[in-house]
Amino acid sequence: MNIRTDKIILLVGMMGSGKTSVGRRLAQKLSLPFVDGDREIEKAAGLSLIDVLKCFGAEEYRAGEARVMKRLLTSEPCVLASGGGSFVCDQTRRLSKEKAVTVWLKADVDILYTRTAGRRHRPFLKGDDEGLRDKIENYINEEYPYYSEADIVVETREEQVSETVARVMAALENFFAARA
Repeated sequence: MNIRTDKIILLVGMMGSGKTSVGRRLAQKLSLPFVDGDREIEKAAGLSLIDVLKCFGAEEYRAGEARVMKRLLTSEPCVLASGGGSFVCDQTRRLSKEKAVTVWLKADVDILYTRTAGRRHRPFLKGDDEGLRDKIENYINEEYPYYSEADIVVETREEQVSETVARVMAALENFFAARA
């Protein structure tokens, strides 16, 4: 099946779930532009994500993220990798239901830990890796109820990105076929 949509394909999930790597390849397969929500926040602020958080604090970071997501969700069809916590925002979820097909890349704590340990560019996981598993588990408890509102859920595994992309494509095909 050839997927054609006038909606944005919005990838949501935790930091390390694969939104950017899956999103880039998915966009190629769908012949759509790829947009990285985190990079758009950095462009809008003129700062790295870590510096935005340091300079403005978590509340203003999330408010800026919501503004950027609103702009992105009202633009042309694309594959959009959201920032890790952006789907927690009510406005973003409401707009997503109207303008996008949401795909939750769901990962367990072990996968998220493996993919984020030692990575210093993730502002909400700053610090040493000693308490990282607890931080991730807290985020899972807080955010997974919001992610569960996504249209499609695809479990991410320890596998090649191309395999995850193939499973996302199959889930999208099923989603659109059920609505045809």
